[in-house]
Amino acid sequence: MDEFETKCHLLRVSDPCRAHQQNLRSNTEAQLLLFKYPPDLSVEQIIQRLRNSLEEALFHFYPLSGRLRIVTCEGGGVTCHVEVGIDGEGAEFVHAVADEIRIADVVAADGQDLPKFLKEFFPLDLALNFDGCTNPLLAIQLTEQIDGIFIGCVFNHAIADGTSYWHFYNAWAEISRGKAVRKEMVLSRLPVHDKWFIGGYGEPPIKFPYSSPAEIVVRFSPPPLRERMFHFTSESLAKLKARANHKGTISTFQGLSALMWHCITRARGFAPEQKTSCRLAIQNRTRLQPQLPPNYFGNSVYAAAATTTAAELLNNILGLAAWLVHEVVSNHTDSAIRDVPYIHAKSYCL
Repeated sequence: MDEFETKCHLLRVSDPCRAHQQNLRSNTEAQLLLFKYPPDLSVEQIIQRLRNSLEEALFHFYPLSGRLRIVTCEGGGVTCHVEVGIDGEGAEFVHAVADEIRIADVVAADGQDLPKFLKEFFPLDLALNFDGCTNPLLAIQLTEQIDGIFIGCVFNHAIADGTSYWHFYNAWAEISRGKAVRKEMVLSRLPVHDKWFIGGYGEPPIKFPYSSPAEIVVRFSPPPLRERMFHFTSESLAKLKARANHKGTISTFQGLSALMWHCITRARGFAPEQKTSCRLAIQNRTRLQPQLPPNYFGNSVYAAAATTTAAELLNNILGLAAWLVHEVVSNHTDSAIRDVPYIHAKSYCL
């Protein structure tokens, strides 16, 4: 397949007085949305509307217009900290054309490998969080093809978590819809940029015992990988939830997580005594006391794991695995958040 034709633009915060520094707390996150062409808009109108509304969204989510910045600390040995500098560098907006591709070429059927050209829909392929020192913290690629458009979004995870990502994306969509009816836009959910930090572990910024975090960055060069997408119908998920619900408190997500844990552990052929874990990302906003604002923009997510042996997992009903996952979620309380073991550890890298 021929290479995509692309055009790249940098979109900057519309009000330069908003530029300031923001201290960081902690791989980029990528999402792809597919849309059929609307009957009443040309491609040029779609692109212009998305660009204009993105510029307005960045006014409210201004950290996404900045870059990471390394600051060397004075005194007490060689240390540094990382912060967000918002100096007008801008987020990236890429317009690409793939005139040989249809939506059906991307949406692979169950059990088939995803097409290798899929990565071409994302800017900043294989970028790490640390690359935000030189790369945009937000990069959007709009790819027009035969029967629709793809919007690929790459979001630096050092800036915010998935909850904040979708808050931004929905705000962008809200502004775009307002422009469609020429309505003066006031966002229904403004982001809260005040930062929260666990007490008792020192005050931010967090100092690294290095002259630069580049000293500890390890880049992974993956071997050739195959990716597949699995589709679960609502009926199959309902049956799975019922099967996993021997205690009546298991959610659909917990039941599906348990099934995947079972299948992956069996496929890996672990020895019976081998420990195996199902690791979950759990957001903290509503679990903290007092709670963080639901519109808190930043990272407030921890990784928690259910752990058992391969024999215990595979020799029991699915409900056991689902219950272990359920317990991890239920036990993620305010006190657990404030006493997460890796906060006490000497080193912990994501």
